Amino acid sequence: MEGLTLNVAKSFLGKNVNLHLKDGSVIVNVRVDEIRRDALKGEVFVKCIPYGKAAALQIPLRNIAWVKLLNLNLIEAGGRQSS
Repeated sequence: MEGLTLNVAKSFLGKNVNLHLKDGSVIVNVRVDEIRRDALKGEVFVKCIPYGKAAALQIPLRNIAWVKLLNLNLIEAGGRQSS
């Protein structure tokens, strides 16, 4: 399975997404904060912050299969109930 490329990952910087990993798991509703290259290993990491949390996750780019962009307007509007 091919994976996410560096150029495509850069297009999601600052956006809320669902990350679909190659092992079949999904990391739901994270903001892509930074893309970082480890100089020693030559590996690229995607730093993301889960919605409403302060702690960040670092996921190797090679482990990400694809990314789905989220529309937060739909999520926030769905949470409000009118009386």
